[in-house]
Amino acid sequence: MNGVGSTEPPASGGAGFAGTGAAGSETEAALGRAEELLERLKATRDELERLAAAENAEAAVDVLGELAELAKQVESELAKARARADAPPQP
Repeated sequence: MNGVGSTEPPASGGAGFAGTGAAGSETEAALGRAEELLERLKATRDELERLAAAENAEAAVDVLGELAELAKQVESELAKARARADAPPQP
């Protein structure tokens, strides 16, 4: 939604960010990586549910480890995006 106070560029169809130039594209790249990781997280969670239904505890424990690692990666990418978005514009 574009409007007063919106940080989304007109007709971008994207999430929109206040940053411009390299910092803005780096922010968008970090968010894109986070979105990809979230998709992997969802798929891995679905796998965990399948294993739980099959009562495969050993494999479920392995998948829990994968989920924890993916969650850390998502957190890292979001922290990077936040830091880049909050950084002052480069001249």
